[in-house]
Amino acid sequence: MDVGESRLFLGADHAVPEVIPVAGGTCVAVSRASPRHPEGTGNEDGAMILEMGEDSGLLAVADGVGGGPAGAEAAAVALRTMAETVGAAVREGHGLRAPVIDGIEHAQAAVLAVGGGAATTLAVVEIGPETIRPYHVGDSEILLTGQRGRVKLRTLSHSPVAYAVESGLLEERDALHHDDRHLVTNALGIPDMRFDVGSPIRLAPRDTLLLATDGLVDNLYPDEIVEGIRIGPLERRMREVGDLARRRMERSREDDSAGPPLTSKPGKPGKPDDLTILLFRRGRGRERGRRKGS
Repeated sequence: MDVGESRLFLGADHAVPEVIPVAGGTCVAVSRASPRHPEGTGNEDGAMILEMGEDSGLLAVADGVGGGPAGAEAAAVALRTMAETVGAAVREGHGLRAPVIDGIEHAQAAVLAVGGGAATTLAVVEIGPETIRPYHVGDSEILLTGQRGRVKLRTLSHSPVAYAVESGLLEERDALHHDDRHLVTNALGIPDMRFDVGSPIRLAPRDTLLLATDGLVDNLYPDEIVEGIRIGPLERRMREVGDLARRRMERSREDDSAGPPLTSKPGKPGKPDDLTILLFRRGRGRERGRRKGS
């Protein structure tokens, strides 16, 4: 992709991971409709990959809230607006942080203009030469892990259940079975929307960055996600993690073996939903070499 050019996944149903060079590294993307929807229809998630330079870029995922066409339109409008706002600023030679914030604010106005209760989550990561910076609204998740499984970043979802876990009132594993897991208190399209901006975090050469909608985090425990993505070729890891989440959706409490390194056992979480995942690592050549030899 050229500087300022974006790749959008809107209403997609791509079971096969797509590999996209960006920001001096490799991004692998999957976006699938819930198994409750007829094949090829109904995905209210979306994703965006924006090239900003030889070693910089922007990744984003969005999850339309509330079901129906308004959710899908809200996610699409938000991501298109982000791509247009930030892409134009980059082509004009501006820095990154201000255009990203402008993009979020413009996306909020665009979603409000849709009307009809349209709303969407939004998780964005600015990738620079040495660091990343997260921005998020709602319960789509951003996670950064080292190759040994040390979690360097995990965003806090804007939801009552996430706040209960953070405050120690609820165990993490119990949260995935909680009746209010689906409730979100903050989203684009809500008049008093707010967004969190994280501090810059150093991105090591072998770190793995994940952006995902709740179709992943409602079906896999955090340690399963980390173990599933921390090492190995990104395309293979995406297949394994995405397939396990899909099996959990389809057979939520059945005994289901995925083989090493991931397993699905009775009593595991299961919530049918749309599923969108972006995985990113630095080093296109290294990633190609690992895949070729796998």
